[in-house]
Amino acid sequence: MDSGADRSELYKEAGSKFAPAIARLALAVELDRDKSRDLEQEIHAAIWQSLARFDGRCSLKTWVFRVAHNVAADHVAAQMRRPALVTLDAIDDLPALHDPERQLAEQHALGRIRALLPTLQPLDRQVILLWLEGQSGTEIAEIAGLSTNAVQVRIHRIKALIARAFDTPSEGNH
Repeated sequence: MDSGADRSELYKEAGSKFAPAIARLALAVELDRDKSRDLEQEIHAAIWQSLARFDGRCSLKTWVFRVAHNVAADHVAAQMRRPALVTLDAIDDLPALHDPERQLAEQHALGRIRALLPTLQPLDRQVILLWLEGQSGTEIAEIAGLSTNAVQVRIHRIKALIARAFDTPSEGNH
């Protein structure tokens, strides 16, 4: 990268294209809304700093997602070293829907998925979050540093794990 102006332009482009995905990633990784916003800002700061090293050998999209997911993975690793403080009660903060039964079902499903995500290894979590963002297997492989085949296998296994979680009654529904 030659100048601060180039970096500013790249950051503006990255922000306009990928800010919503970064916000969703932060919310998926961090359940507490305030901490999620902090993580989102941390990701943006890391992207800004990293653009000084961006040399165009990969797409801007790949660069941004790799930086974002590395920061998110570091955040998760730091959380795993701390005692768990977040409860499933945080799901009650979701906006109300017009159909109370649907709202409860969606809250339950989201709660089960959010409870499952932290149990995944950071690389598996990164892969499934990228897949949920609509990234292709090839893009995920490039971002995560895996082969396309390894990505496909991980996605299949994680989807099966999620399906099994919904086949098993959750605690409290006995």
